[in-house]
Amino acid sequence: MLPWKRALRPLAALLLGVAAALVPAAAASASGTAAAAPSRGWNDYTCKPSAAHPRPVVLVHGTFGNSVDNWLGLAPYLTDRGYCVYSLDYGRLPGVPVFHGLGPIAESAGQLSAFVDRVLAATGAAKADLVGHSQGGMMPRHYLKFLGGAAKVNALVGLAPDNHGTDLDGLTRLLPYFPGAADLLEAATPGLTDQITGSDFVTRLNAGGDTVPGVRYTVIATRYDEVVTPWRTQYLSGPGVHNVLLQDLCPLDLSEHLAIGLTDRIAFHEVANALDPAHATPTTCASAL
Repeated sequence: MLPWKRALRPLAALLLGVAAALVPAAAASASGTAAAAPSRGWNDYTCKPSAAHPRPVVLVHGTFGNSVDNWLGLAPYLTDRGYCVYSLDYGRLPGVPVFHGLGPIAESAGQLSAFVDRVLAATGAAKADLVGHSQGGMMPRHYLKFLGGAAKVNALVGLAPDNHGTDLDGLTRLLPYFPGAADLLEAATPGLTDQITGSDFVTRLNAGGDTVPGVRYTVIATRYDEVVTPWRTQYLSGPGVHNVLLQDLCPLDLSEHLAIGLTDRIAFHEVANALDPAHATPTTCASAL
C-alpha cells in the first residue's frame, strides 16, 4: 500500500466517526418508524392551518438524517401545539437508504422548493415556516436566495446550522495533506464537501450578505457543538436575524450538535417562540419540563 494511503486511514476513520455522531440512534429502525409519522400527527396533508398558527411548518433534516428519525421529538412537540407539520427527505444518493442529505446542496434546495410548493398547495397557505437542523438549517438559505423561496417563506429557524461552513474542529484543514482525499469525498458525498468552510458553495451562499429581505431568521446554537465549528460561525448577521445560544437561556444545558435537534426541549421551546413571536414566553431551564 502506498504511504499516503496508509496515512489517509486516520483521516477516514475520523470522518466516519463524525458521520456516526450525526446519525440518530433510531435510524436503524427507520423502516418501522416511517409508518408511525402520520399517526404521530405530522405529514398529514388533510391538516388545515388554524387562525392561531396560519402557516405550515416544514422540517428539514440534517446530514445523514431523514424525514422521520430527525423529528421524533420536535414534530410531535409542534403538532401538540396546533401546527400543521411536514418533513421531507432530500439529498438522497443512489443505493443509500435512510442516510440522506449527502447529495449536492444546490440540488437539495431544489427538492425543498418542490416540497414547499406541495405543502402550500395542500394547506392553502400563502407561506410556510422552515425549521432545520445542521445542514437543514443552512441549505434552505440557498432556496431563499436563489430559487425564489423568499416569496413563500415567513421564517427560517436553524438548530445548529452550518451557515458559514464547518472545519470539524480543524479536521478539514488536514485534507490538503492527503492527496486525493478531497476529490474522493467530493465524488462520493458532495453534500459533505459543500459544507466545508471556504467551499465554493458556502462562499457563494454568503456573498453579498447572509439574509434576504422579508424573511425572519433565528439561529439556535450550543457552545458544545462538536460538528459545526467554531460554533459562533453558525450565527447570521443582517436584518431580521435573532441569534440565540442555548447556554444563555439555560446554563445547565449540555446539549451538543445532535441533541439540540433531537431531544432538547429547551431548544424546542425556543423554536416555538421563533414560530410565534407574538406569543413568545421566556425560555429557561424550566422549559425542559
